[in-house]
Amino acid sequence: MSDSSQSASDIVSMPNDATVLIVDDEQPITDAYAQWLEDDYNVRTAYSGSEALEKLDEEVDVVLLDRRMPNLSGEDVLARIHEQGLNCRVALVSAVEPDFDILELGFDAYLEKPVSEADELLETVETLLKRSTYDSQMQRFLSLANKKAALETKKSPEELDANDEYAQLTEELADLRTQLSDTAGTLDDDDLRAEFYDGE
Repeated sequence: MSDSSQSASDIVSMPNDATVLIVDDEQPITDAYAQWLEDDYNVRTAYSGSEALEKLDEEVDVVLLDRRMPNLSGEDVLARIHEQGLNCRVALVSAVEPDFDILELGFDAYLEKPVSEADELLETVETLLKRSTYDSQMQRFLSLANKKAALETKKSPEELDANDEYAQLTEELADLRTQLSDTAGTLDDDDLRAEFYDGE
């Protein structure tokens, strides 16, 4: 009896039991993010790419990953996450403006530094945790939609039109939108709604 009630409560409180790994070589930033999140989540911190790899395991649900770090960059850490088949969602956090090279990277959200609001960070983690419950096709759609949105805030329509990878991205999104149209309306995800209704 107690076992079944325990598992039910675990399901309800899943987001609060989630583990977030914060990776940034600037210690004050890492520590500030940790302070913002530690009341709601299990927080791990790493001050380098190599330390991040030591702290990564199956229990990590979300990684907030600085893109530019000495020795082992965020992109290197991202590649290792995929190589190891870890099922965590990743937000790249970077002072570098998103460029077309982000299209090759397997992340779920892109945050530009400085992230000065605790609410912005909490909302990002909450959204990514929600997405971890979606199937792989839906996760792919949202990852692509996030990249598209990041590029569109920084690139002119002319630059976008001239880029082949961006054209492929919009084409794949259109295909996925068609395949997912029945499911998408039932999901509570702002990015999802924005991408579906913008695309129609």
